[in-house]
Amino acid sequence: MSKAIVLDDQFVKGGEIELPARYSDINEHNLYIYVKSYLASLRTNSAHVKTRGNVSGGGKKPWAQKGGGRARAGSITSPVFVGGGISHGPSNNRNYNLKINKKQKKLALEFALKQKADENNLFVVDSINVESGKTKDAYNKFLALERKSTLFVTQLSTEKTFLAFRNLRACYLADANELNAYLVAAFRSVVIEKAVFDEIIKRG
Repeated sequence: MSKAIVLDDQFVKGGEIELPARYSDINEHNLYIYVKSYLASLRTNSAHVKTRGNVSGGGKKPWAQKGGGRARAGSITSPVFVGGGISHGPSNNRNYNLKINKKQKKLALEFALKQKADENNLFVVDSINVESGKTKDAYNKFLALERKSTLFVTQLSTEKTFLAFRNLRACYLADANELNAYLVAAFRSVVIEKAVFDEIIKRG
């Protein structure tokens, strides 16, 4: 059974919480589909070329159909001519978005959390807020975990907490409404406030 590690205020292990049994039956393909969809939505789609119908010129046949000893040509906008249109090039009206339904999004998040729990990288704590607003205090929380990179998830972060975590390169602070499977999968470990964790568990 997958278990999340419970931390006290000093980020010291104080116990464990079992994830629901339904988490064990989730197919990892849901996470693959979500990550693929998430990354596709970030594509700017700015590459664009002109086809033979977009380049200027081409109103007159370059030379006679027969008698010149050359291959027949109907327009200088053809891709075979320098300055002509581009054939099979990229177009900026292409839609890269991949459809994914709400159930798959939910399953993807649950599988990502289960994966972190199986690796002993899912932590639950009462509060992540840094009242002092100092980066040093936020960094001490990160050091206590002894992990390379960490996602911190709060119910609703305060301005001081945001400022404290802002300059930590190996950390990312996210509110509950921002949490998704891609963020969970992208970081080595996840620290989540108990209120948010309980809310996710109850969604089943």
